[in-house]
This record gives sequence, structure tokens and C-alpha cells, in this order.
Amino acid sequence: MPQEVTMKEAREKMDKCVEAYRQELTNIRTGRAHPGLLDSVEVEVYGAKMRLNQLGNVTVPDPHMLAIDLWDKSQINVVEKALRASQLGVNPSNDGRLIRVPIPQLTEERRRGLVKHAAQLAEEAKVAVRNVRRHALEAIKAHQKDGDIPEDDAHKLSDEIQKVTDKHIAAIDAALKHKEADIMEV
Repeated sequence: MPQEVTMKEAREKMDKCVEAYRQELTNIRTGRAHPGLLDSVEVEVYGAKMRLNQLGNVTVPDPHMLAIDLWDKSQINVVEKALRASQLGVNPSNDGRLIRVPIPQLTEERRRGLVKHAAQLAEEAKVAVRNVRRHALEAIKAHQKDGDIPEDDAHKLSDEIQKVTDKHIAAIDAALKHKEADIMEV
């Protein structure tokens, strides 16, 4: 039945929008260190770009420090250089076997800027969810026009899609609220 396919597709695409937003939030740093901060860092090694977590273990020895234990110690300078060049604004150091990445405290101004950036990403995610809703509603109208879906079922399906949309937008808002609290925590 076309309405079940439309509803399933809409729900899956909205889930992906929310998940993508949550993933983006992990790249926004708070005042504390966590291994996800380095997920966006790619390093040119062995003739290819690789993520840092594919080159070694990233641990958190204390709340303001990350430690990277590379499996191939010969790549330590390349990784350190990539960390300096990244947009994270960190200054790593190494002792020949371990790279230490101190995570500086955020200023109040920087915290506000990060909250603003997170809110901007939330708005983009909400727009993506609404676009999925719009496409689903257009598909329902097309099926109704073709006679595949009766008018009553089309209205029920439209209402159901709106409820799913509201649920996903609420999930985005909840994730934003949680991230704001994380960022503003001193």
C-alpha cells in the first residue's frame, strides 16, 4: 500500500535528519574533553586520508586533556601537525609515544557563540525534517489524485505525518537544550 511506504520512508528520513544533527553536535566542543571532539580530524597517512580513531586509541585522562596512543608511532609528527591545522584550536604535544591534547577552557563569549552555532544547526535540521514532511504530503496528494488512496485515508495519513514531524522536531529541540546546558556549564 502506498500510504505505508510513504509513512515508513518519511519516518526513516526524519530519523536520519535527527541523527545527523546529533552527530553534528558531538563536533561542537564543550569545556570538557571527550574523544568525539577529534572525530572530524582527518590525517594524510599511507597515501590516504584517515580518521584519527583509525590510527590509534583516543582516551580522556582528565576532563581537560585528550591522549592519543598511535598504533604506528612513526606517524606521531604527521598526526600532531594535522591536529594543529584542524579547526579545533588545540596545541598538541608529544613525548615520542603519546600525543597529549590539552582542551582549553572556553570563554563566556566563545560559549555563547557555540550555543548560537548549535541553534543554527538545529534550525537547519528542522528545515530538513519539514522538507521530508512536505515531500511526503506531496506524495500523498499524488496518490490521492491517482485514486490509490481514499480522501479520508489521505487526511489521516497527513495528520499522522504531522505528528511524526512534531515528534522529530521535539527531539531536535531536546538535543539542542542538552547541548546548550553542556556548553554553558563552567
